[in-house]
Amino acid sequence: MERFYKRKAPEPNSNAIGGSPKGDINWEEEIKYDPGLRKLIDEYHPNQRERVRRKYLQNGPSQPRTCSFPCSEIGGNLRRFILEWFDEFGSWLEYSESKDKAYCFCCFLFRDKKDPGYDAFVVTGWNGYHRKERLKLHVGNVGSLHNKAMKKCDDLLKTKQHINVAFRSQSEAGKKAYLTHLNGSINVARILVKQGLSFRGHDESEKSYNKGNFREFRDYTTEQNPELRKVTGKNASANSLLVAPEIQRDIVKCFANEILHSILEELGADVFSLLVDESRDVSWKEQMAIVLRYVDQCGIVKERFVGLVYVAETTSFPSSLLLMSCLQNLN
Repeated sequence: MERFYKRKAPEPNSNAIGGSPKGDINWEEEIKYDPGLRKLIDEYHPNQRERVRRKYLQNGPSQPRTCSFPCSEIGGNLRRFILEWFDEFGSWLEYSESKDKAYCFCCFLFRDKKDPGYDAFVVTGWNGYHRKERLKLHVGNVGSLHNKAMKKCDDLLKTKQHINVAFRSQSEAGKKAYLTHLNGSINVARILVKQGLSFRGHDESEKSYNKGNFREFRDYTTEQNPELRKVTGKNASANSLLVAPEIQRDIVKCFANEILHSILEELGADVFSLLVDESRDVSWKEQMAIVLRYVDQCGIVKERFVGLVYVAETTSFPSSLLLMSCLQNLN
């Protein structure tokens, strides 16, 4: 096989921050308050960048107001960073104590490295303190790259506008509608099973005057229940009404399992006897009816029907195997 397929090189360490997105981030080591010591956003894995940006936005820009800004000789005069600039450009301006340079917080988070001015305010920093107008020039007009980066910061903080939030809200609404449909079908099936009524009708089409007990009771429940009527309106999906015959059988089977579970809990670890008899249906198919006979904790003899099983042969050996299989399913 190696003649046709080359063996792949070993993959890098998946726990590295810049490698697999599954590796968790050590926030204390990766997220730096000083902008001169930070790792660039492009160095993180694409699936981790939004988490890193969100963490930086939670911390806010680095604006040390109690430090002493050192002076540097620029053009024959001593210049330094002015504390009041934080008040004037406080939404984005940052200062690095280790580098004695100013940075742009928003551009660090969202500017592309190919954009002009990226290196000055993101990578190397800006220290032209004798030209304050350079800060205003960096902000630019309404459609500037800096303002676009600020807009992205605001959008990231507005979690209600995120697409995952919209998907989650739609998912929650769909889940609630599904549970409403399911509860309506369960309530209708419960009353039909309790009264021993048939579920299906001869004609269950929309134009039928009698769709059968299940659909007629379901329509009546929809008229009386505002929540169920809301999710079964004209705008509701016709594929999730939970009224199909398969759904009805599944609900009845769940009822039967719950009843069997309560019978076994009442029986506990006590002794019991089995009553097995032949019971044909209307199509003359042989069936085996199984009944448990036991004495409950109050000393009352009880007989509980636990199953009706189709048998292909009525001889003793196949019937005994089928009976053992049925009892194993009760556990």
